[in-house]
Amino acid sequence: MLKNFLLIIKALFNVFKQKLKDLSFSVMLILIIVLLINFFVVKIETRALIEFIIAGFFFVAGLTLFLTGVELAIIPVGNISGILLTKNNKLVIVIIAVFILGFFISFAEPSLYILSKQIESISNGDISSMLILIVVSVGVAVLMVSGFVRILYNISIVNILLLSYFIVLILGFFTPPEFLAIAFDTSGATTGMLAVPFILALSIGVSSLKKQRENSENDSFGLVGITSVGPIIFIMLLSVLSPAQEFSPDLDISSFNTDSIIETFTNLIPSVFKDSLMAFSPLFVIFIIMSFLHESLERYEKKRILFGFLYSFIGVFLFLIGVNGGFLQIGSIVGVKLMKFNSNVLLIITGFVIGFITMIAEPAVYILTHQIENVTTGTIKRKVILFALSTGVGIAIALSVLRILYIQIELWHFLLPGYIIALLLTFFVPKIFVGIAFDAGGVATGPVTTTFVLAFIHGIAHTNPQANLLIHGFGMIAMVALMPIITIQLMGFLYNLKINKKGEPEIESH
Repeated sequence: MLKNFLLIIKALFNVFKQKLKDLSFSVMLILIIVLLINFFVVKIETRALIEFIIAGFFFVAGLTLFLTGVELAIIPVGNISGILLTKNNKLVIVIIAVFILGFFISFAEPSLYILSKQIESISNGDISSMLILIVVSVGVAVLMVSGFVRILYNISIVNILLLSYFIVLILGFFTPPEFLAIAFDTSGATTGMLAVPFILALSIGVSSLKKQRENSENDSFGLVGITSVGPIIFIMLLSVLSPAQEFSPDLDISSFNTDSIIETFTNLIPSVFKDSLMAFSPLFVIFIIMSFLHESLERYEKKRILFGFLYSFIGVFLFLIGVNGGFLQIGSIVGVKLMKFNSNVLLIITGFVIGFITMIAEPAVYILTHQIENVTTGTIKRKVILFALSTGVGIAIALSVLRILYIQIELWHFLLPGYIIALLLTFFVPKIFVGIAFDAGGVATGPVTTTFVLAFIHGIAHTNPQANLLIHGFGMIAMVALMPIITIQLMGFLYNLKINKKGEPEIESH
């Protein structure tokens, strides 16, 4: 018993150490950007900087604990779920189980929680955070079911994506501009640091047990991309079915909402604890049920998963304290200050640099790129995928800034041709690159993007008197989710041309 306990502690320490290193690097890069802006471009209030630095410690510590817990608990539960579901011969039961899993994994996603709170705050409560969470989670669940059925019945991912985005296109003609941006942003936020590892683990667990094993590598990717369309469709449906409404959006950028810096953080504890408990309780109940159904799960493994859940809960609590205590605020302040500096070129370049850098150590990106390299046995290099992904995100944020500066450019001017290009590329790119590209579009919208970068965009939109916060302040996550789909598929296309010239066998295409 003592030996098993020591093994668990050792595993926890090894995972924790690597996560702490990656996340510290990521936050350090953001801190350097903020300090460079403070020293060389525009002055930022001292208190705001202090709150940001303190929030950074909470952010890193919380995310480290959370991602350690995800690796020890959420990923194994995803694999176990996939195995249990494929062993069940009753399709109705499988569909219900996948729907429940999809709903609660989305409901507990920290990135979606943060975005929903920002939507509620900026809309002055007119758009409820809880309503956004429920509608988006239903959308995730429905599309996860369709993605699961695709794997089981060998349905082409292209057919699923074409049908899904055709529905989005039709609904887009009837969706108000405020909800259009929100719909695409929730899509990106829901595939974050909790949902992505779980969905990937579930996908691999299912595809590895398929009878037609030759397709299992291709089927390991694509479920995240399919699932991410669900929130778009269901938020659009919500806006179409809801009565017309006028909004009065606003953004609070004050650095001094409390008398002291300590109160800034302590005042957040009750509400954040309640929200964290509400999000994780259903997932814990699901694990308890599965531990009874999966008889071969060893006692050591159960304890390891329980430790993982504890780490995840404490981690998300600390992470949300950091996000609300200073991370969101500094992003908004930087956006406001740079906008007042009155240099459009500087704003656009800053947007690109922030986008490129934040992808380098984004946790979900780290997981996906390593998984791609492992599944393809090193054929597709992690660094190549990371460069294509970072470039795509940098372009996405630069274009988002451009859309705020020149408000005659609407979101659909980018999204419509962008998704047409993305879908057309699926006919000319190896099948595995299609799945990777659409998964990458989801994982690019991680904790830094949905906090600091989105707040940065809000600050710019708030300062431009011609911009509307709900219309122009949102939509950036949608752009971040789109551009990597294009850049990675282009990389796949060029990769195939390269190996064809060398006379090597092509990666399987369709």
